[in-house]
This record gives sequence, C-alpha cells and structure tokens, in this order.
Amino acid sequence: MSAEQRKKIIILMINMFIAIGSFGIIIPILPAYLASINQGGTAAGLMIAIFAGAQLIFSPIAGKWTDQFGRRKMIIYGLVGLTLSMFIFYAVNSIWLLYASRIIGGIGAALLIPAIFAYVADITTFDQRAKGNSLVSAAMSLGIVVGPGIGGFLADFGLKFPFLISALVSLSAVVFSIFVLKESETAQVTQPMDAKSETMVRKIALSVKMPYFIPLIITLVMSFGLMAYESIIGLYLDNQFNSSPKDIAVMVTATGIVSVIVQLFVVDRIVRRFGEVNVLNIFISVAAIGFLLSLFASSYLIFFLISLIIFLSTSILRPVLNTLISKMAGNEQGFAMGMNNAYMSIGNVLGPTLAGMMYDVHITYPFMLGLFLLFITLMITMAWQKRSLHAKALS
Repeated sequence: MSAEQRKKIIILMINMFIAIGSFGIIIPILPAYLASINQGGTAAGLMIAIFAGAQLIFSPIAGKWTDQFGRRKMIIYGLVGLTLSMFIFYAVNSIWLLYASRIIGGIGAALLIPAIFAYVADITTFDQRAKGNSLVSAAMSLGIVVGPGIGGFLADFGLKFPFLISALVSLSAVVFSIFVLKESETAQVTQPMDAKSETMVRKIALSVKMPYFIPLIITLVMSFGLMAYESIIGLYLDNQFNSSPKDIAVMVTATGIVSVIVQLFVVDRIVRRFGEVNVLNIFISVAAIGFLLSLFASSYLIFFLISLIIFLSTSILRPVLNTLISKMAGNEQGFAMGMNNAYMSIGNVLGPTLAGMMYDVHITYPFMLGLFLLFITLMITMAWQKRSLHAKALS
C-alpha cells in the first residue's frame, strides 16, 4: 500500500476502534449503574438489544445512503450519533432516555460500519482489499477487547465517568475526521430503487429453502446464546460473587483476548485437521458443557475459567460457520452473507431481551435457556448432517 492509503486506513481503524470500544465500555459498569437507578436484568438486556435492533433496522437504509451521499459523510454522521448517544447516557438517569440513547447509538453504528468497509473497498485494489479489511476488522476486535477493560478501570473515578470519557473521545474523532478524512476518490452515483428488491422478511423466507439454512439457524442460536450470556454476565457476577466493575472488566477483556488469539492462530489449523462439520459438532458440544458447568460455579475464578471455555468455543464456531455458509452458497455469496448477518443480528436482539427478563425471574434461567438451545441445535445439526450424507449416497 502507498503512504496515502496507509494514512486513510489508520484513520478508519481509529474510527472503528472508537465505535466498537464505546459500546463495550458499558458492560462492566452496567450492574452497578442499573442498581443505582433501581433497574435490573430486563433493562440490562434491553440496553444491548435496542442498540443491536436499531443497527439491524437502519443498516439497509444506511447502506444506500453510503452509496448516494458518500462514505465520508456517513462516517462522520455515524460518529456524531455515537457521540450524542454517550453524552445522553452520561447526562441523564431516566431509563427511557437511556433506551433512546441506545437507539441513537445503534443508528450511528449502522451509518459508520458499512461506510468504513465501503471506503476500504474504494481506496484499495482487489489484491489489497483483504489486507485492508483485515486491518479494520482487527481494530474492531481490539475495540471489543479494550472497551470493557477501559470501562472497568475508569469506573474507579466515578460510576458515570467512563461515559463522559467515551463521549469526549468520540467527539474528538468527529473533529479529527472532519479535518483529516477526505472523501474516497470514487464517483458517487445515485442509484434508483430496484423495483424487484426484496424486503428483509421475504429474504428470510427465501433462505429457508437454501442448502445452508441449518448453518444460518446455528448462527442465530450462537449469537442468541452469546449475547444473552454477555448481557447478564455482569449482573450475575455482581449478584453471586460481589464482583466489582474492574473484576467484570478483567473477565470480559480476558475472554476477548482469548477469542482474538484463537481466531488468528487456531481456527484454520483445527478446520484443516477435522473439517468444518466435525468442528461444529465438537464446539457446539463444548459450549453446551460450558453453559452446564456455569450453573454450578462456586467462585469468581471458576466462573472465569468456564467463561473462557464458552468464548473459546464461540470464537471458533463463528468463522467456521461463515466459511461453511460461503462454501455452500456457490454463486449466491452476496445473498448468503447478507442472510448470515441478518440471522446473527436477530440473535443479537432476541438474546439479551429474553435473557434479561428471565434473569429477573431467576438468575440461572438465562444459562439454562442457553444450555437447552445448544442441545437442540446439536440434535438438529447431527440430523442435518445425517440427511446430507444420505442424500449424497443416493445421488
């Protein structure tokens, strides 16, 4: 890459890191903060689900605006949305205004993330694109890891202090992008709406008939379980083991680091050795065992180790599922990857919502739900594999 390309990529990486990190910064603080405003598990789940839901609903519109109005504008507007969201979160205590701030943040993320990846495509050649996307994705992963750690550390200076710092850093990114980030050198063409374009509901209905439908279901369940687990883990640690925001931050950050390391150095090796289908069976089972063991954890340290097992499993399952769906999609890569993202987003919305409500009934119910769903998923996966082998034998 040229020096100019690297400069633009670095600016995009900074923006992506700030966007994802500002979302994660809430996780370790949420239990104590919600308790301070007399809220519990339902609110914790909705905080995450509302953000993901707004992002899901607004993403198709944001994608069209990115093509119509340019990448730079959408990146800046997205950062403005995230900044406003964090300032509202810092300034108010009303639960309804906090929910509104998550809607604004979700819309900001919907504007920002596709625009960043579109910008990468504009400024790189075909051969450079994989490297450019991997650098931006690495910034995203780093934000997932570092965000909760920063939140836990800053909480020592005041419960709402992390929100203020996040808002100020995000605001600096807005100013930085306005003055430094130039529009990508690609002619922006306003494209008319395609009369034949399908609605999301219609696309999901069509996906049921696709050969990769079962992997899509596994993606939904995995996202459901992981986001359900993440949404209540802070509350659970606070309730069961009297954990501080820093304790929660250490756990979330450590599991994030393990996930990044596994995806970089482990996934490819085990897939080459065992194949995608066998890896699915193995690590759905491992994740289910993790959920089962979490019901019997008697200390923070034991729960920490069990969480590492669960996050390790899901960090392996995610890229394996992406690869399997891609291989089965043939010439329908765009549709398949769009459906993969849609099913994952649905899980990201439903998981925290249901887990939060179940947590308020009994703190172990979200883990029992995850265990049940993973067991059902394993049964469906094995039946699907048996049917596929039978079909191949007859052909």
